[in-house]
Amino acid sequence: MPQNEPLVIHVTERQSFQVQLESHTASLNYYLSGDTIVFTHTGVPSALEGRGIGSALVREGLKFARENNLKVKSLCWFVDKYMQRHPNE
Repeated sequence: MPQNEPLVIHVTERQSFQVQLESHTASLNYYLSGDTIVFTHTGVPSALEGRGIGSALVREGLKFARENNLKVKSLCWFVDKYMQRHPNE
């Protein structure tokens, strides 16, 4: 984990990766469809923007997909943008 990387928690019952910081919650939501994880929405409160939290959420989501041999589908522009910038993750 890079220095100052926010702690991302996988909340499986909510199908969400989350960061809780300063009484705010940022999240990457998904659902599973067979052998595919579908990322649907990344939400970062404005008070937490610009700190790399959205990227940390996507990194953790992609790591989960790799570790579980899941294909990745994105319905979220932020996830799409992240994957274009980091094609090897």
